[in-house]
Amino acid sequence: MAIDQREEEAIQAVTERLTAYGATRSPDEIEAAVAAAHASFEDRPVRDFVPVLVERKARAALGSLSTDH
Repeated sequence: MAIDQREEEAIQAVTERLTAYGATRSPDEIEAAVAAAHASFEDRPVRDFVPVLVERKARAALGSLSTDH
């Protein structure tokens, strides 16, 4: 399923917001966490809440990574 422009922009905004992890995470790690979270919702037909769910999932992943170090 192709994502629309609004969703693409929202996911980019999520990536930018998550740069708060920049002190402990590289931009590549942040982008990878967002991409992995976004990919996990690929098959979902209702797209309205995907950016919010992606942000929550990516934050959780980045948070758990920071405790692993």
